[in-house]
Amino acid sequence: MQRKSLTHLGETEMEVLHHVWDLGEATVADVRERILEDRDVAYTTVMTVLKKLAEKGYLDYHKEGRSYVYKSAQEQDAVQHSLLRRLMEKVFRGSPSALVQTLVQREDLSDDEREEIRALINALDEKNSETDDADDS
Repeated sequence: MQRKSLTHLGETEMEVLHHVWDLGEATVADVRERILEDRDVAYTTVMTVLKKLAEKGYLDYHKEGRSYVYKSAQEQDAVQHSLLRRLMEKVFRGSPSALVQTLVQREDLSDDEREEIRALINALDEKNSETDDADDS
């Protein structure tokens, strides 16, 4: 029985995608060099993962000399939102509040992180009240 991934991206694919986002543009050698800082990985493995990410539409590439140079085909925040939405649908039955409750209750958040979350919610509340006021005009 084949198991489906929650995000349709494997752990190594996600790692490689983060390196490309960080670098802006990257060759296989660029990405491999960064991964080698943490663990051993074959050049061909990185090459295969980059090709798969391009096939899935996450990366674009062009050829420079003998090398392929990869860059993101989608904005990082759009990809993260899409992956998070898929996770939320599958794990939390589509409930954003259940996802946030689990995160806030189960994670050891610092005071700064809690304040950042409060500030985000307050900013959303302000934005929504401004929109409501504009609609009433």
